[in-house]
Amino acid sequence: MDDVIVVEKVSKVYASERGPVHAIDRFSMKVKEGDFVAIVGPSGCGKTTLLWGLTGLHPFNGGKAYILGEEVGKPRKDVGIIFQQANLLPWRNILQNVLFPLEVMKENTADHEGRVKDLLESVELTGFENHFPRELSGGMQQRVSIVRALSYDPKVLLMDEPFGALDAYTRDEMDTLLLGIWKKTGKTIAFVTHRIEEAVYLANRVYVMTPRPGTNSALFDIDLPRPRPEGITMEQKYFEIVAEIKKRIVKDVEKQKEEGVYQSQAYSTVT
Repeated sequence: MDDVIVVEKVSKVYASERGPVHAIDRFSMKVKEGDFVAIVGPSGCGKTTLLWGLTGLHPFNGGKAYILGEEVGKPRKDVGIIFQQANLLPWRNILQNVLFPLEVMKENTADHEGRVKDLLESVELTGFENHFPRELSGGMQQRVSIVRALSYDPKVLLMDEPFGALDAYTRDEMDTLLLGIWKKTGKTIAFVTHRIEEAVYLANRVYVMTPRPGTNSALFDIDLPRPRPEGITMEQKYFEIVAEIKKRIVKDVEKQKEEGVYQSQAYSTVT
């Protein structure tokens, strides 16, 4: 399989009132076609900054990133983005929200009706097409955001902690739903999360970032069966992988503190 996402020693520095904030430092990553990769690390390490850089919305200051062989420079049609919040337009019903990106792209929405209908059915939203966002739960709103991102059939999905605001039960449901969509569509997914348990459950590989400025710490190949068996999160091997990744993150934090370079991870830019 070819590498669909290639990140080569990218860096990002934000300007702030208190001086420059070095968010990412020479971070590298590769994601093969159809792969599911997760990125984890301590709060404020630059996970979200990395994903926003890959969207083309917040260009990197150094290094280069490529998607499907083309250098990242601006938002593109073959890359779908799912944010931490659903960000649905409150004055539009669900179907209108899903079709909105197609309208922006000046596509004939009628040509996509069959696909959108199938997508809504796949996330159990059939019958809610005419409802408004305020009438849906948080989990249902995030399902809409997933369908919206898939409506124009992108080859790559960038997901920034999309289920972080949901309750534990709904989040687990959404994780399982996402795996079903990934299996069915074969999309290439880069998934940012602060929950190591979620990363291990979902991904084939997990990149670990150091505390800010985020750089490469470790790469874990997740040796768990596909499709994930029911109850896999209660098995010893799963717990061992989660514990190993947690141990790595704690070690990185302690190392920075010993060296006197550990920074407070709270700051007001994209992290």
